[in-house]
Amino acid sequence: MRSAVLAGGAASRFGGQPKGLEKVGGVRMLDRVVQAIRAATGDQPLLVTNAPDAQDWLPGLAVTADVVPDCGSLGGIYTALTAAEGPVLVVAWDMPFVTAALLGALVAGAGDYDVFLPESQGPLQVEPLCGIYGPACTEPVRASLEQKDFRTTAFHKAVKPGTLSLDQVGQFGDPDVLFFNINEPDDLKRAEELWRGSTGKSQ
Repeated sequence: MRSAVLAGGAASRFGGQPKGLEKVGGVRMLDRVVQAIRAATGDQPLLVTNAPDAQDWLPGLAVTADVVPDCGSLGGIYTALTAAEGPVLVVAWDMPFVTAALLGALVAGAGDYDVFLPESQGPLQVEPLCGIYGPACTEPVRASLEQKDFRTTAFHKAVKPGTLSLDQVGQFGDPDVLFFNINEPDDLKRAEELWRGSTGKSQ
């Protein structure tokens, strides 16, 4: 299965430093996410970003810009789908606690679903930036982009969605920690606290 790391979002809140290059527990978030993907799939993920210097972030990773720019996370998902030409595991680069075991469970459970996401305790009840997207999603996602509907789950009514239950997700850790993502500098401080409170092992 192919994989992609979504590295979108402005860096303005981090003094111009792309947030995925910030460190949690002494390791860049990008490195943590790539390590988890590689361990789960054996794949070298594609890096989806519009940053001009992205080729220098992690040598060896292929980099592609958004096919349809300025469409947020859904645009990144669409780019990953068009590049993969098949099922693709998509993970946001600002989730430092996503584990290889969780990603492996998603890959194993995707089956014949068009989109397969882990359930979460967030407002959407699922985590769309850590999931499997099949080729049947490509056109419905494109249609959502054309309609300026950038909600990450807007196209689900046109495909066959499935979920990894919250109980199953809980086997790999606290869902609130697994899917903790970094939007503000305070979130980075909180992530460091969470890491220090854990076993200290790399996620």
